Amino acid sequence: MESKHVNQQIAAMRQSFFDEEVLDEFFSQLEQLEDQNNPNFVEEVFTMYFRDSTTLLETVEQAIVGANKVLNEINKTRQVLEKGNLEGTKAGIWEMRKEYDSLKAKLEPYFQLKQANSVPQEK
Repeated sequence: MESKHVNQQIAAMRQSFFDEEVLDEFFSQLEQLEDQNNPNFVEEVFTMYFRDSTTLLETVEQAIVGANKVLNEINKTRQVLEKGNLEGTKAGIWEMRKEYDSLKAKLEPYFQLKQANSVPQEK
């Protein structure tokens, strides 16, 4: 009976990801690649994504901070950019990071439930 409740919880979580547009049809396509030989394929893909993208996001954040001096020089010499552009870029990166953290926070419990439910239960 508990397994049925967990399956319902997994289905509701999954549906909420689509309803909130956190995921799209590509997630469904990844799920179709899971089978008995690789039941955690989607989780493994997202684990690699979270690991690799964390480094990428940190690099982008550092590059933007470093770009502050360049932006100031561009503003001084060419007066083409508005003063707030760098802050807008920083805000955009912050929003990207926030969305990344939100996706990770939503998917981790989903994968944990799914993995726990796929383990054969003792009778």
